[in-house]
Amino acid sequence: MTIHIHPIEKDDLSAIAAHVINLWGDTTLVAHSEVFRIQDLDGLKATHESNIVGFLHYQICGEECEIITLASLHEGIGIGTLLIDSVEKIARNNRCRLLSLITTNDNLHALGFYQRRGFYLAALFPGQIEHSRRLKQSIPSLGMGNIPIRDELRLEKILS
Repeated sequence: MTIHIHPIEKDDLSAIAAHVINLWGDTTLVAHSEVFRIQDLDGLKATHESNIVGFLHYQICGEECEIITLASLHEGIGIGTLLIDSVEKIARNNRCRLLSLITTNDNLHALGFYQRRGFYLAALFPGQIEHSRRLKQSIPSLGMGNIPIRDELRLEKILS
């Protein structure tokens, strides 16, 4: 399967929004008490035969590039890795020294995925999800594997 990575374009927004809604409830996301709207973020799409098979949204602030979303619509074939590699190149081209992201305590799959790609656990924010729920009430109380969603974890990768 040949996967191509390209910037998200305006024509892609409705298809990607549908995937975001399916995965996270709506197109508004909350991390570290900040509200993000995917239509306002830079992003990358992974395509196979013109079909979107994955996407990543990010923001660059100073010397840090923060990953806001990452979704592979077909697990286990390298889509997530290609998206991470691509955003890392963008970060380096923008003179970023750090690639970061926030995930929740229930997302064990993501914790393993990112650590295998050079990220390390940088911070734990106990109880942060209660603050996030004030900004986005649709955040569920139970997550993957029926683990209560309570905490945010920050992962970082230092770019040399």
